[in-house]
Amino acid sequence: MNNTPKILAFAGSTREASYNKLLVKVAATGARAAGAEVTYVDLRDLPMPIFDEDLEAKEGMPENARKLKELMVAHDGFLIASPEYNSSVTPVLKNAIDWVSRPAPGEPGLVAFTGKVAVIMSASPGGMGGLRGLIHLRSILGNINVLVLPDQKAIPSAFQVFNDDGTMKDPKQQESVENLGAKLSNVLSKLIA
Repeated sequence: MNNTPKILAFAGSTREASYNKLLVKVAATGARAAGAEVTYVDLRDLPMPIFDEDLEAKEGMPENARKLKELMVAHDGFLIASPEYNSSVTPVLKNAIDWVSRPAPGEPGLVAFTGKVAVIMSASPGGMGGLRGLIHLRSILGNINVLVLPDQKAIPSAFQVFNDDGTMKDPKQQESVENLGAKLSNVLSKLIA
């Protein structure tokens, strides 16, 4: 039996130069170093229409939503870096969650979320680092049966935090974000053993 944790890492942003994409990749480095198998996915590569139950009834789940759902089902946990838009989560992240939460015929509800474990984080140009958005994300995930670990990071002044290679300028901050990924890997190792 393979008890290597499988973690899906993604950011709730489609912006090419997203600080949150950089942030989640730092956490993914820590998860890999702790023994996890990490898959990074960019939501920019999986565009989806705005969730609409009439569209779903007429055309079914969009192909990209199905692809993301399959990825989420195939992984034990999630590393999610979410920007804060107007004190909440981004529309692209909420829309992806809404589509993925839809059950296929004969499938148990919330199959991509139930029993999964997540670590959340945020980077923002603002002084609170996206913290207000993380409060909403934690609530959303908790209500769809995801165990969200208490450890999280909200990185303020993100425009001056990262080096050109994607690492963080402050080695202690780099280590603390890598530790988020390692923590998720270690918890999942115990749960799937």
